[in-house]
Amino acid sequence: MKLLDKYILKKFLTTYVFAVLILVAVILVIDFTEKNDDFIKTNPSVGEIIFDYYFNLIPFYANMLSPITVFIATVFVTAKLASHTEIVAILSSGVSFRRLLVPYLMGSALIAGIIFVLIGWVIPNANKESVAFQIKYIKSPFTYDSRNIHIKIAPETYVYMESYNNTANIGYNFAIENIEGTRLKQKLTSNSISWNAEAEKWRIDNYTIRTFDGEEETIFKGTSLDTTLNMWPKDFESTYKLEQTMTLPQLSNYINEKRARGADDIEVYLIEKYERFSYPFAIIILTVIGVIMSARKARGGVGFQIALGFFLAFVFIIFVITSRSLAQVGDIAPQIAAWIPTVIFSGIGLLLYRYVPR
Repeated sequence: MKLLDKYILKKFLTTYVFAVLILVAVILVIDFTEKNDDFIKTNPSVGEIIFDYYFNLIPFYANMLSPITVFIATVFVTAKLASHTEIVAILSSGVSFRRLLVPYLMGSALIAGIIFVLIGWVIPNANKESVAFQIKYIKSPFTYDSRNIHIKIAPETYVYMESYNNTANIGYNFAIENIEGTRLKQKLTSNSISWNAEAEKWRIDNYTIRTFDGEEETIFKGTSLDTTLNMWPKDFESTYKLEQTMTLPQLSNYINEKRARGADDIEVYLIEKYERFSYPFAIIILTVIGVIMSARKARGGVGFQIALGFFLAFVFIIFVITSRSLAQVGDIAPQIAAWIPTVIFSGIGLLLYRYVPR
């Protein structure tokens, strides 16, 4: 690594860290102002507010702002170098513009690698604490209100409930069916099914089992049955920000489990998964765009370039939010939605690199 690389890399990384700290601090103050009434109402301890909530919220916001902060840091550092005629001196000495990009790429690749590890394994564990705090002290008590619940618990076994009370862990008008191909082989029906926490089993009361063998039907009635099913009370608990509390392996396993059950609400989890892979690439792309935009010396100073940097960074966030919303309603595939902002800004970067004078 040459002296020039160290010089630019140091400025870039220190500016990035400073931008992260400033923006996160501002957001935390705003968040506290908004939630202060909730804290007064639910009365959590100071330790819980600081350590369970805000301490675990810091890495979440730092990651969420990473595209903005990287872009701002790039524009700020490069514009300052250009305003001091350092960029002109570097290029006049025979260093190509591609070579000038090297320290920026090194810095952005380092940040992208750290971000990928954080969003894949570290931040989800921190989110478990902050989300649990929000559910306990900020959100209203959760009530499972879905009706006519269908769950596939095995390749040929399906569960149906008319409703479920997540407070008492009781399901009403319960049925479990075993279907081979298109033929119903066995069906168990009951007015209710309840969770036995001590035995960690489901208790089915006053049940009827109908077994079908060709044209023959056998009926058996019982008063009580304890059984294990591939179904748990946690399946009916709050899913508030659940996707943010899972590591990448946990997220993949959860998506596979939901697919195996025939669930049709996995878009939000797929978006979360694919965005974690696209985020690091977005950081590198935005860094390149930032250098291209701010490498020229502006007559009016660096203010306009920094403002333009803010604008483009927020345009990127708008693209992310829009594509995510479209994927959640099923208008586009989650894989495409996660990569649309990165692909679009990659195209913008190529156009800028080719046509913007430096």
